Amino acid sequence: MLEAKLAEASVLKKLLDAIKELVTDANFECSEEGITLQAMDNSHVALVAVKLVQNGFKKYRCDRPMPLGVNVGSLTKVLKCAKDDDMCTLRAADEADVLNLVYEAKNSDRISSYDLKLMDIDSETLGIPKTSYEARVVLSSSEFTRIVRDLSQLGDSVRIEVSKEGVRFASDGEAANGNVLLKGRGPIGKVERGPQGDDEDEEDEEGDGVKKEKKDDGEEEDGEKDEDEEKGEDEEDDDEDGHKKKKSSKAKVKKEKTGDGDVDMEDEDDGNDDNAAKKAKTSKASSKSKKGKSKAGEDEDDEEDDSVVIQMNSHVSLTFSLKYLVNFSKSSSLVKKVELFMSNDVPLLVSYDFGQGYIRYYLAPKIGDD
Repeated sequence: MLEAKLAEASVLKKLLDAIKELVTDANFECSEEGITLQAMDNSHVALVAVKLVQNGFKKYRCDRPMPLGVNVGSLTKVLKCAKDDDMCTLRAADEADVLNLVYEAKNSDRISSYDLKLMDIDSETLGIPKTSYEARVVLSSSEFTRIVRDLSQLGDSVRIEVSKEGVRFASDGEAANGNVLLKGRGPIGKVERGPQGDDEDEEDEEGDGVKKEKKDDGEEEDGEKDEDEEKGEDEEDDDEDGHKKKKSSKAKVKKEKTGDGDVDMEDEDDGNDDNAAKKAKTSKASSKSKKGKSKAGEDEDDEEDDSVVIQMNSHVSLTFSLKYLVNFSKSSSLVKKVELFMSNDVPLLVSYDFGQGYIRYYLAPKIGDD
């Protein structure tokens, strides 16, 4: 049995709106890990991969793996009957013929239920190989949408070129040509990994590094404390022996790096008071600076939403169909950022990663002038 409850139906609606023009019929593969969909368009030029992880649902239960064959257009029509903020629950029994969708309104007692007929679809899940890409570009999803829509008015294809200058989108049409250059923010870095990389392993390695550094710092601090304790013991011993008081005063002077003879206790107290006053002033200044930094950080976050990040191992230039890119850009409503992964003679990867999962598009490049 399957029971999957989403806090808002808008997530599923946006996903279906993004793929309905590429895919006609598809299987939603349900398992304990979540719900996935993988399908190609009729011309076998583009592939779409969708995943909704288990943790992205408010409630999720899947007793055994099961495929749900649906007509994407019909499911889109059923989802239009739900408001964006309605709670959406998907239910299907084992070997069921229908998929039950229940919408619960948040601001009223309205509960609506729909049954969608399932289909038997013969489709094979393609194994997407782990690819080492030569270029990675991260930009605003709204900016990507604007670029591909503007250039689609001029021609049918776009050349995407990633170089040290930045990332350039160029389209040559019969009546006009156009190109858009986006310069990356900061120096261009190297591509570390593709989206199939193991994020958890990297986080664990970073976590171990932090722990080790803290441990090392702690050992150093303990060592310093031990040295101070040893010095303190020596000073106490010197105080007990009257003949060694001068030696202990010299040790204190040497420790404090002052060469003006003995140090009086009153002077030390005055110094401590001055230091305390200085610390109080600096703490106030630091608190003000932190407040200023927090405001500046908010401004920087707002600016970073439109910033472009470029990672490149080598120069890449490929040509793609704008019709498909315009369809891909419909996923911009899900997330503010989009990632482009490119390598010569390798399909372009357009990745939208959001809270509940991801949607990824793979598009084969054009060869020659076709």
